[in-house]
Amino acid sequence: MLPYYQNLSYNNSQCNFTKMADIPIELYKSLQGAYFVGYDDNLTFGNGNSAWGWLYNPLDSGVNLHVNVWTVTDISESTFRAQIWFNTIPPGEPIDSVNVTPANTALFPLPKPKIKLQSASNVAGNPNGGMKAFVRRGQPETTLVAEEKGKFIFPPGGSFLIFLSNPESPDVTAQGRIAFGWWEEPLNGKCIN
Repeated sequence: MLPYYQNLSYNNSQCNFTKMADIPIELYKSLQGAYFVGYDDNLTFGNGNSAWGWLYNPLDSGVNLHVNVWTVTDISESTFRAQIWFNTIPPGEPIDSVNVTPANTALFPLPKPKIKLQSASNVAGNPNGGMKAFVRRGQPETTLVAEEKGKFIFPPGGSFLIFLSNPESPDVTAQGRIAFGWWEEPLNGKCIN
């Protein structure tokens, strides 16, 4: 006598299976050509000055900015403070980063971000307006990493700023690097490409 499971006959062609794929939102946005990564290097601060890097959503971008991940790497011998600001105006003159790329390099032509990644070094003063959302502290030669899963959303005119300083050792010159991963969601709900 056969065990009961061998007496059962299954015909997979008669079963109506629904195929479903569960992919992370980051991969989905990358497949659309809407996910970007970038960084600013050699940001100098200390001796009473600060540095910053931000993702700025221009007024005419036509997209919402979704911040997915950010990192701050201190490559000096100083402890540092990273203030996270929403929708503020930072001091100093911003410089556009050339270190920005779409995450999906298989597309042709390569998509271009509408969001600007900019930075400034050795600036005096503090951000103006907006909201200081939270603060993180880092030790020398460490990296702060935060994965936000796109929950920080900024409309045209908005920004996500990381403001670096070393108030615990203000007489020490420091250098750091800021990196971001983000996606762009069209305001009209259509795909970007």
